[in-house]
Amino acid sequence: MEKIYYLKGLDCANCAAKIERGVQGLPGVAEANVDFMNQKLAVTYQDETAEAEAVAMQKIAQLEPDVEVSTSPSGTPVKTSCDGSCEGDAHHHETQQNQNTPQPSFWTQLQDHWDLVRIIVTAVALLALVLWQPTGLVRIVSYVLVYLLIGGDIVKRAVTNLFQGEVFDENFLMTIATVGALFIGEYPEAVLVMFLYQIGEFLQDFAVDRSRKNIKELMDVRPDSARVLVGGQEQIMDPAAVTVGSLVVVNPGEKIPLDGVIKEGKSSLDTSALTGESLPKDVVAGDEILSGMINQAGRLVIETTKDYGASTVSKILELVENASSQKAPAEKFITKFARYYTPAVVLLALLIVAVPTLFFGGDFHEWLYRGLTFLVISCPCALVISVPLSFFAGIGGASKAGVLIKGSNHLETLAKVDTVVFDKTGTLTEGKFGVDEVSGPLPENEILAYAAALEQHSSHPIAQSILKAYQGTPQAVTEVQEVAGHGITGSVQGVQAAIGNQKLLQSLGITAPEPVGVGTVLYVAVAGKYAGQIVINDQIKPDAKETIQALGQNGVKTTVMLTGDNPQVAQSVAKKLGLTKFFAGLLPEDKVHHVEALTKEAQGKVAFVGDGINDAPVLVTADVGVAMGGVGSDAAIEAADVVIMNDQPSKLVQGMKISRKTLKIVKQNILFALIVKSLVMLLGTLGYASMAAAVFADVGVTLLAVLNALRCLKAK
Repeated sequence: MEKIYYLKGLDCANCAAKIERGVQGLPGVAEANVDFMNQKLAVTYQDETAEAEAVAMQKIAQLEPDVEVSTSPSGTPVKTSCDGSCEGDAHHHETQQNQNTPQPSFWTQLQDHWDLVRIIVTAVALLALVLWQPTGLVRIVSYVLVYLLIGGDIVKRAVTNLFQGEVFDENFLMTIATVGALFIGEYPEAVLVMFLYQIGEFLQDFAVDRSRKNIKELMDVRPDSARVLVGGQEQIMDPAAVTVGSLVVVNPGEKIPLDGVIKEGKSSLDTSALTGESLPKDVVAGDEILSGMINQAGRLVIETTKDYGASTVSKILELVENASSQKAPAEKFITKFARYYTPAVVLLALLIVAVPTLFFGGDFHEWLYRGLTFLVISCPCALVISVPLSFFAGIGGASKAGVLIKGSNHLETLAKVDTVVFDKTGTLTEGKFGVDEVSGPLPENEILAYAAALEQHSSHPIAQSILKAYQGTPQAVTEVQEVAGHGITGSVQGVQAAIGNQKLLQSLGITAPEPVGVGTVLYVAVAGKYAGQIVINDQIKPDAKETIQALGQNGVKTTVMLTGDNPQVAQSVAKKLGLTKFFAGLLPEDKVHHVEALTKEAQGKVAFVGDGINDAPVLVTADVGVAMGGVGSDAAIEAADVVIMNDQPSKLVQGMKISRKTLKIVKQNILFALIVKSLVMLLGTLGYASMAAAVFADVGVTLLAVLNALRCLKAK
């Protein structure tokens, strides 16, 4: 049984990893996964027992007492059995004020902004001590008091965590480094290091919170309210409270709150929030529209067809919010790396102090200082924060472009794709008939004119494609006769005409030539003679050829088409698009076998792109399954790893570019952090970098990594 908990106030990536490890190791817990960016914890319990949940909540309270745990984003905190006695890693996590709570008192506001207050007080105190320059016992007491003001909580955390088995974290490193500095008489250095560290933590928390809000605002297509018609009067309601069949009014500039059908009005809709498509969509009464779209022109009255929980906007938000809980291999590596990295640097710091002093007669005071400097720079914050933030921003940027990626793991896989397999109908082609070619003794427009006149009363898709190609008003027709399985004959303005297959012309004693194109061929006869032929085909999507070319330019080596259509049609489409290879006449299980074979042959990863409705087995078989036309399609969202929200295959290229840029930024942050830290560690060991410089470098690396991660939002 899986339960989702919301961790209000979780603003530290290392704290998230600590909670995950702590809950994961509890009896009765099969799996625990903390999503730092969305502040969520998913716990899979082995049995449906309240006891296991109570133990898990108690563990969280011990590790992070300031984090409020609830079962909904705005729900009541889950009670624990700590009774206020839990001590742990308090970070003064910010909590949101409920709209109904009274105005906070001065002391409450002071507590909420305590981090900033003590940074300012410490800055003033440090300046006063530099100007005053006390000596002796007064100097020691003054600096120790300022140290306790700015770093007392860090020391307390380190000691508490020590008793809880969480030894090697940033609190431990900073405590050892600064207490060591106090021990060797470097009082100003100890206070300055803790002061800079707290400034760094404050800026880091601010940057992460702001980044989290910016990304969520970018992705949030959630409507705030709905204007519901009740007894002819408009009432403002929460979309979640609106029932199916209600009439909802949407004025120009407002978001469509729920999926439905237009009953009154016409307008143009901005669909970019769902599909990434910039061109507006014109709608009239009778059209279906989806929640999250924005009404740009006229007033609309909509009859709702789904409640909020089943609406398109709700499913998209749920999909995106759950995406960062599926961690990429790079994220898992960094979490594991940080766990072993800190003990390793502590050991190295001990060796830096011990080896020169014990074996080479080095000055203990000097090498202890260098060892402490080494500890300060070794904090892995830049890595632990920037990697999940990069993936979260990449997923957010992709969703804004109309490409929903259902997890960091799928984003990383998409970046490594070098073989793309397409289904034909509905993916590379429109799935709709259209006139491909017109040829014969008569001019093209005359052939279409006779064909349109004969087909004007038919509702068959082929007839409709001819009428669409003709574009004019069909001529009057009389004496119409439909010959079953053959075609239609009639008199067009007094001239006998016929349209149908070869058998129809043969029955009329007219010789028809062989087809000139691949597809469904209709022959036209006028006045007892062959007049021409019309080739009807499933139309290739306008951006399909451009997509295949762009994939090749972006490192995709092989493009394959799988179809149940006949080989001649498949060959024609493959040739027009420039595909590497194609396989025709396939059943659904045949497509699975071909994808399995291609997966074994490919050097990189294999992506399958289908319509998400009848391709579920193949979507699951490929390394990454991509569904087209996800707007309004429940099957597409369920079956695929990546959902393209409109019918444009070119969005696949955009999604791959975003995923590759995200992975590139992740690697940049990892390399940048390791190189800078290694360099400062070396300088500190050689005596060229002070503790303050080490903290400054650590904070700088973290902030630059966070800013670099936000570039994923702007990937094109």
